[in-house]
Amino acid sequence: MPDEQMNRPHAIVVMGVSGCGKSSVGEKLAEALHLQFMEGDALHPAANVEKMSKGIPLTDDDRMPWLDRIGEEMKSSLEKSEGIIVSCSALKRLYRDRLRAAAGGNLLFVYLEGSRALLMKRMGERKGHFMPVSLLDSQLATLEVPTGEPGVVTVDIDDTVDGIAATALEGLATLGVTG
Repeated sequence: MPDEQMNRPHAIVVMGVSGCGKSSVGEKLAEALHLQFMEGDALHPAANVEKMSKGIPLTDDDRMPWLDRIGEEMKSSLEKSEGIIVSCSALKRLYRDRLRAAAGGNLLFVYLEGSRALLMKRMGERKGHFMPVSLLDSQLATLEVPTGEPGVVTVDIDDTVDGIAATALEGLATLGVTG
């Protein structure tokens, strides 16, 4: 890859269903790459949080304003020549393409992949999160795995947070992202 591309700031979305470790891994990646980390869930409108906390799955219409806010944050960082890492489920290709367009194309994804059993176990261990375990199946049904899409690093979550982050960093390095 040309040096020019290597030195451009990147927006990186740590994606996957609830319970896969987006926030924990995103924070580790941000620390390793010296980038700002943004918790995508914090950008949800109150109505979305209320729906999810009641066990009601979000619709595409619910998600679009949220995705647009995430896209605006990424674009703003990139316009200031700053990279950023954001946690966002980004379950459908439509959502990822919307985020790619907002970021102006300089967007990479780290897809955290795990078995339903492992995800259920991790969700059950979380404290104080608004997303109930009951919505996992809805998210898994919605998920369009990003296999074959450009700029995607897939990481198996059957490891420690440090191990997952290290594997993600190795994959990102092959795409030109270095700390």
